[in-house]
Order: sequence, then C-alpha cells, then structure tokens
Amino acid sequence: MSNKLKNIVSQILEYFNGKRMPESYPKWEKSLHYLQKRMDYNFNDSTMLKAALTHKSYLRRHFNDHKMPSPFERMEFLGDSILGFVVSKELFSRHPNEQEGKLSKLKSKIVSETYLTLKANTLELGKYLLLSPEEAASGGAEKPSILSDSVEALICAIYLDSGIAAASRFIKNHILIDYEETVTRDELVNYKSILQEYLQGHNQDPPKYVTISEDGPEHQKVFTIEVRVGNKLNCIGKGNTKKAAHQEAARIACQKLGI
Repeated sequence: MSNKLKNIVSQILEYFNGKRMPESYPKWEKSLHYLQKRMDYNFNDSTMLKAALTHKSYLRRHFNDHKMPSPFERMEFLGDSILGFVVSKELFSRHPNEQEGKLSKLKSKIVSETYLTLKANTLELGKYLLLSPEEAASGGAEKPSILSDSVEALICAIYLDSGIAAASRFIKNHILIDYEETVTRDELVNYKSILQEYLQGHNQDPPKYVTISEDGPEHQKVFTIEVRVGNKLNCIGKGNTKKAAHQEAARIACQKLGI
C-alpha cells in the first residue's frame, strides 16, 4: 500500500523538475528545511514532505493534464486514520479510569478541524503550503479546512517516510501536547451540543437556528444566525462560516441560561 502511494507521489512530483515550475519553487524547497527543524523531524525522502504540502488546487492549476489522483487528498485520508488510532491509543493509556463516552468526546475534539487548525498554526504550516494563485488570494493558507487537512497529510508523510513509531512521536509531541488545556478553549467547546442536551434534560423543545443574513464577498462572508429557544429567548451569533455563527449563537444562549 505505502509503496504504491509513494509511486503515485513520485510520478506527480516529477513535474517539479520541469520548466513549468514557478521561479519561487527553489525558495519554497529551501524553506522546508526550517519546517523540518520546527517539527523536530528530518525526512529521509523529501518527496513525501513536498507531497503533503502541495494542495490539490496547485496541481490542478499548474498541471491540469495529469491523470493521477492528488497525493494531498490521499495522504490526508491515510493520515486521518493514523491520527485517530494514535490518539485513541494514547487516551486509552493516559486516562485509565475514564468511561468510553468521555474518551470519545475528548478524541473528537482532538481530531477536529478546529483543534488541528490550532496545531497547524503553531507549526506555521500555512506559509509552507503550495496553493494555486486563486486559492492563495482567497486566503487558502488560513482556511481551517486546508490547514487541518495539511496536518493529516503531514502525519501520513512521516508514516510513509519512517513508519508508525515516527508518526506516533510527531503526534505526541505536536498534536497531543497540552491537549487537556487546548480542548477547553472556547472555540473547541460544542455549545450547540450543550444547549441541545440541556433542553432535552429539561423536557423542552430543541433550539431552532435561523439564518438572518449573509454579508460580504464570497471569500469573506459573515453569517448572522439566530437561535430560538422556546418563546422567550432569542440569541444572535456571527461568524465566517455558518457553523461558527451557529456555535456563537448557542454560546450566548448557554451563557444566558447559566449553563
């Protein structure tokens, strides 16, 4: 499996030696030295690292004639599974007295897009990603979906380069570090779930979320969401995504209800 994926990655990245590469490519390649120092890991095969940082938008923009699947997406897929396994194993060992339900909730926070984005920002992964000009202009290097995917692709790259032990060390040192403090950060608390469970426990109807408005250009939209709790409590939340606006509205509702 890993050898086949390495072959796919190598075939696509052969383009990087061609004349169609932008002038900035050598500078990007050189900068990866600093990222490896930050990661405390040096790749035996730098092709793996390059593949993990080459977003699908870049390949499609520069090499629209290639027929191979995007290594970024494939590596993200495998990295997600490796991350889930290692996190589950570590939580199982570190919390011997916790019930399965609490461990599952803790794991879901650690492997969430929000949490992984925080860790990607700590590594400054955004500035090392190869993106298409269009994706870069729309703020792709700061998008949670891309940053979280890049962490998973990076985990896969380490696994393919050196095996599960190296991938596990990276996850322990860079993903699980300070996880108990990180998961309590406001953006990682699922206020929608808290509000839902509270209302269910008090035999009340579930909250209703209504989109009030969507403002701004396509790449910088601001969503305004109202959550309605019964006939008395209406709370407004705003965010760059509907999900974020929902969470903000639910957070304010929880605050007013004293949850």
